[in-house]
Amino acid sequence: MKVPFLDLRKLNQEIVRDLDQAYHRVMDSGWYILGQEVEAFEREWANYCGVKNCVGVGNGLDALHLILRAMGIGYGDEVIVPANTYIATWLAVSYTGATPVPVEPDERTYNIDPDRIEEAITHKTRAIIAVHLYGQPADMDSINQIAEKYGIKVVEDAAQSHGARYKGTKVGGLGHAAGWSFYPGKNLGAFGDGGAVTTNDDSLANRVRTLRNYGSHIKYYNEYKGFNSRLDELQAAFLRVKLKKLDQWNERRRQIADLYLENLSDLPGLILPFVPQWAEPVWHLFVIRSSKRNFLQKYLNDYGIGTLIHYPIPPHKQSAYNEMNCLSYPITEKIHREVLSLPMGPTLTLEDAQVVIEVIRKFCKYEI
Repeated sequence: MKVPFLDLRKLNQEIVRDLDQAYHRVMDSGWYILGQEVEAFEREWANYCGVKNCVGVGNGLDALHLILRAMGIGYGDEVIVPANTYIATWLAVSYTGATPVPVEPDERTYNIDPDRIEEAITHKTRAIIAVHLYGQPADMDSINQIAEKYGIKVVEDAAQSHGARYKGTKVGGLGHAAGWSFYPGKNLGAFGDGGAVTTNDDSLANRVRTLRNYGSHIKYYNEYKGFNSRLDELQAAFLRVKLKKLDQWNERRRQIADLYLENLSDLPGLILPFVPQWAEPVWHLFVIRSSKRNFLQKYLNDYGIGTLIHYPIPPHKQSAYNEMNCLSYPITEKIHREVLSLPMGPTLTLEDAQVVIEVIRKFCKYEI
């Protein structure tokens, strides 16, 4: 029996008729950039997240980059970022000319450790980017308190956390702005790249809206040296269809996660996700840790079970940041050596998950 890591084709079959209708609606409109579908999705996504503004952009990296640009962050500035994250978080800072300043994670949650942030703050610090990694919210109250103390901005990297809640409130409006990705494999995914910015700051939203469109608010009148980063009409139409299913799909993910947690918690040598009482994750990824990660991955693969490693190399060890290769972030480096993402998604059945559990238990019986 094969268990894929994520089956997007099967997921889309659930809504194929609605997707077809959305496609024809856009094609028949004759309007394909910044039209009614984007405007409607922006309203619907803002409403879902409980914020005043949403601005659709080309992808999640652009969302973070444009937020920082709109905040006036640039050369000579510093932005605190998690050491343990996907490189896009760092790249958004680098695109502005500012410097990413890494902070180690809480080893239990994998999110940035608020207790380590203050020691990284300097007179150049302009913002903190809090990543809700794997779909679990970061400790936003602690982060916001530090930011308020030093007069700096807070940006949520919400690329993996569509629908997640922190102390009962959905992420996306817990800082000054949030950047979203709608990459196909996300909990809310398009059929190509897509992204958005959410914020309660009207002025910030207007600047992002202008920056995404060549720095122009009125056609052919350019206020800024802007960018071309626009969520297109077709992706917006598809996202509107999928948004109606998001809560249902997230609930399926929770059921799978609960089954994993219940049936793998007694295994020695295996570290399972830790969820604080105040967090309601949406399980974009279900990430376990093992010192024998590579052997476990091969063992699962031999049984036809798909897994991925998110992520094998931390940003500070990437060639792209060779100026930081000499730095040591031992918690982050240990996490990246041990993490393994198990099959997770709305189309995964409880029977599929049980197969994964049985194979892992068999591995642990003989290998640990």
